[in-house]
Amino acid sequence: MRKGSMSAEPNDVPAFTMGRAAALIGVTAAFLRSLDEIGLIEAGRSSGGHRRYSRHQLDLAARVRQLLDEGFPLAAACRVVTLEDRLAAAHQRIVELGGTLGPGEDATIPTQTRRDLSKPRYYPSPRTDRSASAP
Repeated sequence: MRKGSMSAEPNDVPAFTMGRAAALIGVTAAFLRSLDEIGLIEAGRSSGGHRRYSRHQLDLAARVRQLLDEGFPLAAACRVVTLEDRLAAAHQRIVELGGTLGPGEDATIPTQTRRDLSKPRYYPSPRTDRSASAP
């Protein structure tokens, strides 16, 4: 359940075992444990003490994995994911309160985080037409 929520949403129910969660998003159990240890996600626990993950937590972990694959350091990837999640929650709250979001204001997670490197953009060169008489 997300903080501030009175009832658990389906995406917030810790229903997936560690092995199933890792398999669903294509990571190792050690990767999920590491995200738990650094505080990005806090796994629920079964009555036997085993970690359980929600769909929302798996979405966050998958996003971190995507950013790591793109070359982000772990700390930066976790910060990006945390900020994206907070923005999504804020936008959801705006809608819940009757507000609207305009085009480009939705909090959907981008599929690409870095600019397209196949299309280089160059900065304009400094002016070269300066006269020799200029001070």
